[in-house]
Amino acid sequence: MMEGSEPGSENFGRLPLNQSQERTGKKFWKINELTRELEGKTVLVRTRLEKSRLTGNLCFVTLRRNYSSIQGVISKGATTPKSMLNFIGGINKESLVDITASVVLTKEPVKECTQSDIELQIQQFFVVRESMPVKLQMEDLTRPKNVLKAQKQEIAKLAAEIQALEEKKKGVSEADQKGITDQIEQLRKDVDAATKFVKIGRSVRLDNRVLDLRTPANQAIFRIQSGVGQLFREFLISQDFVEIHTPKLMGVASEGGASVFKLGYFQTNAFLAQSPQLHKQMAITSDFERVFEIGPVFRAELSITHRHLTEFVGLDLEMAFDEHYHEVLDVFDKLFVFIFDKLNERYAEEIKAVQKQFPFEPLKYHNPSLRLTYPDAIQLLRADGLEIGDFGDMDTSTEKRLGRLVKEKYDTDFYMLDKFPTAIRPFYSMADPNNPKYANAFDFMLRGEEIL
Repeated sequence: MMEGSEPGSENFGRLPLNQSQERTGKKFWKINELTRELEGKTVLVRTRLEKSRLTGNLCFVTLRRNYSSIQGVISKGATTPKSMLNFIGGINKESLVDITASVVLTKEPVKECTQSDIELQIQQFFVVRESMPVKLQMEDLTRPKNVLKAQKQEIAKLAAEIQALEEKKKGVSEADQKGITDQIEQLRKDVDAATKFVKIGRSVRLDNRVLDLRTPANQAIFRIQSGVGQLFREFLISQDFVEIHTPKLMGVASEGGASVFKLGYFQTNAFLAQSPQLHKQMAITSDFERVFEIGPVFRAELSITHRHLTEFVGLDLEMAFDEHYHEVLDVFDKLFVFIFDKLNERYAEEIKAVQKQFPFEPLKYHNPSLRLTYPDAIQLLRADGLEIGDFGDMDTSTEKRLGRLVKEKYDTDFYMLDKFPTAIRPFYSMADPNNPKYANAFDFMLRGEEIL
């Protein structure tokens, strides 16, 4: 474990392979647990070494665990020899390390770390598992989307100027061409100067998924996704719903049509479930009254839009109502507001981590949620200059336009759209008894897109 015989050499090195030799009961602190209140306390942290920087008799490291990060500092001293600093500076990025350090307050905020007002004064540094050299840099994997977008726009602007000069060059004398050529060369240098950052494409990220999943944004996204499932379950159970688990291998297509996956099943065929709808309805008819399921859904939809998925996790519910289908809307309303409220309350740090790489405006919603009828929506669209009939269907662009208009007028991203025209709804939608041209049918809209 020791790297040499000099004083302090016992404070750094490589640990032997963990074979569960012993259980010491040591407390390992998570980075997000470290706060100002721990100033002066010595802590043991197991973490990823994101990067290190050796400068003279100092070594700075950025340490990361999940979506949290903190700066560590070590200076040459009686128990921290120069060889220790060199050792740390030579460890590959993304290695798993154990660090014993004291928590100290920073004089200036460390802007690149989530724990910006504290840092770790390193006393011991041991490598648990050293990473292989990685080609992808975490700085590139985590670079904010708006930074890459600004770079792309700047390069596109310079490229357009170069193309315009190339066209201009064709119609001038050789004497004038030299001046234009010089301008083009300067612009190409400007393009090189503007290309500061590497954009990591989706295919490269998927080929290196283990690394990509370590980014704070992805760590946070998976936790938020987990949170949505937990909150969905928590609320519905509080409302006397029963969780059920329906078959995903079926003897017939659950919804008919061509969008079904067919596969061999012993001596016959089976189909992947397109929806738990049939089984939910069976449960209601069996007097379960209120049921829900969180489970996979499979649909053979040959499409490349983000609204079509061949496999996804569905959050489904079904309930009987006593008098009016608006009883169902009331439950959905409270469900969504509960999820939105609790995500903001319980997952604020995760939302912040996602927002850092993928900037977005905070979600706006009302409690109770806004409810619009289809005629109300048509009037909003017409007032904005769109020609659409009373019973006209809305395509994707119209839905987005309506979402923008609703946000401007009602200051909400989330709303319910009720009373769709009967002619544009499936045959099983019940007509409104007071006006059969409209149906007792609804959608839930979020930022101009249907989500239910």
